[in-house]
Amino acid sequence: MTFTTRFAPSPTGPLHLGHAYSALLAHDMAQAAQGRFLLRIEDIDRSRARTEWEELIFEDLIWLGIAWEAPVMRQSEQMDRYRSALEMLWNQGLLYACSCNRRDILAAATAPQEGGSPLVGPDGIVYPGTCRHAGARAPAACPPEAALRLDMAAALRRLGLSEIRIDERIHQGPCVKSAGEIIETIGDIVIARRDMGTSYHLSVVLDDAHQGITDVVRGADLFEASFIHAVLQRLLGLPAPRYHHHRLIRDAAGKRLAKRDDAKAIRKYRAEGLRPEDIRAMVGL
Repeated sequence: MTFTTRFAPSPTGPLHLGHAYSALLAHDMAQAAQGRFLLRIEDIDRSRARTEWEELIFEDLIWLGIAWEAPVMRQSEQMDRYRSALEMLWNQGLLYACSCNRRDILAAATAPQEGGSPLVGPDGIVYPGTCRHAGARAPAACPPEAALRLDMAAALRRLGLSEIRIDERIHQGPCVKSAGEIIETIGDIVIARRDMGTSYHLSVVLDDAHQGITDVVRGADLFEASFIHAVLQRLLGLPAPRYHHHRLIRDAAGKRLAKRDDAKAIRKYRAEGLRPEDIRAMVGL
């Protein structure tokens, strides 16, 4: 099977050194394996996605010497596929509508009977199951505008698995979690947000399968989320890729870079006259 990987930025801000490292590493790996390198624009957050950021992504990647196959996939153009997957999971009784906001979840997760300190997993605060426990009669059809959560315990029962394992090639963390660990430390994740009609977790597994991705190259901060993705891949009958969760590029204080760290933006280094090889040296390639 041909090595196929991708770089999947969100057009919500400028690319920084961390993005450059991830894109360059994936591109280098694809070239070394005589494989394929694809570009995907993850623009499901329409409230924040901007055309000008997308154009800058292209400019930065070209300047870095990165080439990709055409056409570029945009998640905003894949909503029908996401909806079909949601309806399939809904019809299997694995999803439920959730009306809780962040304040509700925090209050429930920090209640005295919950131990007072919320448990945080790869999808944020582990959901305390408020709407799942409500026992309300579910509508016959999957509601189009509701926030939807995956009933993780029901999903794992349906799969009949006592553990979930991922194929990890770089990161040193445990590559297997028991069903009990997943229920306790990840919980009922949001699989469709009210304002998006999908979620990162759902979209990424569907898109990786659709694009034939064999190897996912991304930051170690997403390692724990891979167990969510492994569950969804199995529920949806999708192939499981190999994972390469690489180290993170941090600032002088050891903090992981974010898009708000404009001082590390590739466009600024370009404007200052640096060369692509200087960026490679800065990120340790």
